[in-house]
Amino acid sequence: MIDLSTDYLGLRLKNPLVPSASPLSKSIDSLLLLEDAGAAAVVLHSLYEEELLAEDAMTDRFLLHGELNDAEASGFLPDHGNFEGSLERYLDHLRRARSRLGIPVIASLNGVTPSGWVDLGRELQLAGADALELNVYHVAADPLEGGEAVEARYVALLTELRRVVDIPVVMKLSPFFSSLPHFVKRLEAAGAAGVALFNRFFQPDIDLQTLEMVDQLHLSSREEALLRIRWIAILRSHTNLTLAATGGVYGYEEAMKLLLAGADVVHLASCLLEHGPGHLARILQDMQDWMADGEYESVAQLKGSMCQKNLRDPSALVRQSYIRVLDSFTPRPGVWR
Repeated sequence: MIDLSTDYLGLRLKNPLVPSASPLSKSIDSLLLLEDAGAAAVVLHSLYEEELLAEDAMTDRFLLHGELNDAEASGFLPDHGNFEGSLERYLDHLRRARSRLGIPVIASLNGVTPSGWVDLGRELQLAGADALELNVYHVAADPLEGGEAVEARYVALLTELRRVVDIPVVMKLSPFFSSLPHFVKRLEAAGAAGVALFNRFFQPDIDLQTLEMVDQLHLSSREEALLRIRWIAILRSHTNLTLAATGGVYGYEEAMKLLLAGADVVHLASCLLEHGPGHLARILQDMQDWMADGEYESVAQLKGSMCQKNLRDPSALVRQSYIRVLDSFTPRPGVWR
């Protein structure tokens, strides 16, 4: 019997497959389907502080002070004492998920203010989250703010949050840091239990008809897993943090490669949105078949075996691979004429 168990943020999981934050986690029924398919833990959809702030402003205007605009408003506006906001609904969803599921439930938080990260993080812990993922989405577009200041913002919010929460905290990072290994060491020193690589920054597009910027959602592709493989293989050689790979996993091939590189868990989202929760069971079975063919007895046996420090040629992850790949291109006959 192959042992698929792995450690994630100090939690012992039955296997490395963990659905990441997505619309699937908004429904208890979908969460139960993911658990039935073999999910070892789940990350809930993100709680966005911006939405809470906007809701608070609207509530204050229409429910608390609506009568200022119309003397008769108090007669037909709902009793605000019974109003359940987005925060209450999220916390209730978290509690119900914890009570219905037999696997760890990780809350996901996307804040915008220092107090928001801290206060909401405390609320999520009190509601029973097994761990907390900080979904930090910051586009460093200010030319007056240097890279050190950007990193300091991440470290500061983590430091403040660790003062009020005891549950493990994982930072979901983008790939856009000048020295990712150095930054991850700073997060480790500040109290992070793990990092998730990488957050996908959705890119705006230009509508050529209206000449306006438009938002578009594109699911991840298998090729995106390559960036995760490189950096997890590098980081596994330099940190003891939990490493979670997120992005580009559609089948057992990407999952096994990421585990070989050193990932502790593999997150799934796009493939589940496209193929349904049952796709997780197929990936899990294919992983077991591949491991059996390779005579692996456990995930622990193979995990990190191809991280940078274990490679015969460590330069395969840095400059030498760049040179080899560029020189390997051969055009189709007749193209270069």
